[in-house]
Amino acid sequence: MDLRDDQLDRYARHIILKEIGGEGQKRLLGAHVTVIGAGGIGSPLLSYLAGAGIGTIRVIDDDAVDLSNLQRQTLFATADVGTPKAEAAMRAVARINPDVKLIPIPQRLDAGNAETLLRHSDVVIDGSDNFATRLIVSDVTTHLHIPLVSAAVGQFEGQLSIFRGWEEGQPCYRCLVGSDPARADMSCADQGVLGALTGIMGSLAALETIRALVPFGEDSAGKLLIADLLALRFRTVRLMPDPACPCCGTQAASTAESCAAD
Repeated sequence: MDLRDDQLDRYARHIILKEIGGEGQKRLLGAHVTVIGAGGIGSPLLSYLAGAGIGTIRVIDDDAVDLSNLQRQTLFATADVGTPKAEAAMRAVARINPDVKLIPIPQRLDAGNAETLLRHSDVVIDGSDNFATRLIVSDVTTHLHIPLVSAAVGQFEGQLSIFRGWEEGQPCYRCLVGSDPARADMSCADQGVLGALTGIMGSLAALETIRALVPFGEDSAGKLLIADLLALRFRTVRLMPDPACPCCGTQAASTAESCAAD
């Protein structure tokens, strides 16, 4: 695939980077990623994925745009209120970059449809707002060997991790939170969130998606970035795999090998 003249202009600032270059940009244009949630994290994430020229983006979200979303979900406008977010995102991305095909999936991801919806993705980005969905996504992406970019926000704090739990020495999301997180799900409606924080975390998630598709710099997998905006402090901690993890641990691997042998 050769880049057209207009693409050479559009992506010039990527192409001039030796870590990406023309071949890396071609890889981005040929990539297929899946985004779960077109909300506070998904909104800036989709803007930057579209700008980067990610060729195909599936967006899974069963919610509609609400007036209260617009404080942070800058992909949408007042006229989008009441519209399914996945469909509003499709129109917004089309305005940003005609090179990008966004496939809206206005339904809720669950254990029954997750593998069908996520398969054939080069990267999955999870910006959902509940642990049940996040655990399903983690289990399926680990099973399918798909890199997972996981981002979360709450009030003034954000978290970002990249998981490849099928690799030796690498944790999955379940290793971090366990099978039954000891805290209840809290939505932005319950506790509030600083709008600009979602922009920061969504942008970082886009950066890590691009890194997963066109590797550059240090590998981010197995690290947890914690952003504390009250103190304007960022720190990164190394995550360790849980040998007893039912998804990626040694016990799970032994079970899988036994089933394969049978």
